Amino acid sequence: MVKLLQDFWILSEAGIVIFHRYFDKTLDEQLFGGLLTALNTFAEELEKGGMSNFELSNTRFYMKKKNTFLFVTNTKKKLKPKKVIQELDIIIESFFEFYPLEILKNWNGDISIFMNFENKIEDSLENTVDKFEKAFW
Repeated sequence: MVKLLQDFWILSEAGIVIFHRYFDKTLDEQLFGGLLTALNTFAEELEKGGMSNFELSNTRFYMKKKNTFLFVTNTKKKLKPKKVIQELDIIIESFFEFYPLEILKNWNGDISIFMNFENKIEDSLENTVDKFEKAFW
């Protein structure tokens, strides 16, 4: 199975990153989360539905909002958007299966409960060994 997604974030309605998995450790996840939330809110004001993707250099970011959570991933620009969006939808459904709305409604803000989510989605995310091999082979 080809792993399409490189990095992945889940943001609360307040813009707090409740889950992240990414390679660039120099990036402050909460600052990035606040920026993405602000961009999406601005886009929602301009266009019904908000922003669905944007590009930086050779990377395309995809955003999807569901049940007040914002799900964000990035991929190489050359990948077909339809495949990426399908994979993102699978992850979103997995999230709400693993964390049903009944649990999320009573969530106390402790983001540590989301730490195990990476195990549920590891088949979708490119791992660091794959990325290293692609860079040198």
